[in-house]
Amino acid sequence: MIFELNEEQLAVKEAAREFAQKDLKPGVIDRDREMKYPTEQVKAMGELGFMGMMVSPEYGGGGMDSISYALAIEEISKVDSSCSVIMSVNNSLVCWGLETFGTEEQKQKYLTKVATGEWIGAFCLSEPEAGSDATSQRTTAIDMGDHYILNGTKNWITNGGTSKMHLVIAQSDIDKGHKGINAFIVEADWEGVSIGAKEDKLGIRASDTHTIMYTDVKVPKENRIGEDGFGFKFAMKVLTGGRIGIAAQALGIAAGAYELSVAYAQEREAFGKPISKHQAIAFKLADMATEIEAARLLVYRSAWLKDQHMDYNAASSMAKVFASEVAMKHTVEAVQIHGGYGFVKEYHVERLMRDAKITQIYEGTSEIQRIVISREILKNNKLYIPIPINSVVG
Repeated sequence: MIFELNEEQLAVKEAAREFAQKDLKPGVIDRDREMKYPTEQVKAMGELGFMGMMVSPEYGGGGMDSISYALAIEEISKVDSSCSVIMSVNNSLVCWGLETFGTEEQKQKYLTKVATGEWIGAFCLSEPEAGSDATSQRTTAIDMGDHYILNGTKNWITNGGTSKMHLVIAQSDIDKGHKGINAFIVEADWEGVSIGAKEDKLGIRASDTHTIMYTDVKVPKENRIGEDGFGFKFAMKVLTGGRIGIAAQALGIAAGAYELSVAYAQEREAFGKPISKHQAIAFKLADMATEIEAARLLVYRSAWLKDQHMDYNAASSMAKVFASEVAMKHTVEAVQIHGGYGFVKEYHVERLMRDAKITQIYEGTSEIQRIVISREILKNNKLYIPIPINSVVG
């Protein structure tokens, strides 16, 4: 197996790292404290091609592979997880969903805008009564012939206050259960769409998370994605790919905390020598490096499987559940290594610790990921996930 990145992937990684360190790091603490949406930074991400990385150039995207996308998310997440989740939702959920399942008309009208960052997209699935159980949709879309009437409330919507278009999952026929669910493209400025207040969150505080209400919104028939009843499958397929983006975000958060910890441990002295020379700290760094590298391989492998058009369902869940738990565990360790300095905002690690928690929750909780993994490995009495002999990462 080859684990080297190619020249294009290395260039993407370096460009993302340079952007994160030079453009995102200054002001990231203030944006977090003030819950200030990174307007200029998101605009710059669009100009750099980070908002539609995997979209075909035909529709204004970068035409890159999933590994390049994961690399960019990782580097940006080392510094600013609010920016990386904005980028992740736009890429993994909105752009990929539109390009993979949308009609040509939908792609020309909407994908060309969100792929370039001209518009920001939102994915509207979660509801007050429908979180992990995505089948329990209370939002309804009633078929009126040439249009649908949409009513309902969506919670915890990333990009909710800044998005120009929403992908909305709604129930059209309750008697059919999940087979009666549809997915729709809804423009944010349509009559009947209203946005709630920005949520005051523990982490990723600069990203805009809102409740969105739909009241008698008229949705043209041509804005339905796929055939009637395709909505639940659409949501699940989109979220499977989205897990790679969040796994890469968790990886970046952990790696960012690790890099800060190594630098601090080499500078900070105690008992006459750098704390990195004390076994208690050195072993923490060793464990961080080992588990972060393991998470990295899981993330890259799931991205590679997606690029090869192979089954990546279990792989993406494994990557997300492991990377998110590594992020939570080792951001806590990073604060410990920094001691009292780790408890103040100036040293960044306390923010990374707060940001890490959400990666265990959104786009499928760790508990849901374990359900997915267990179902996959036990399917047809398979007790393991076979790795193709000719697997290549990079």
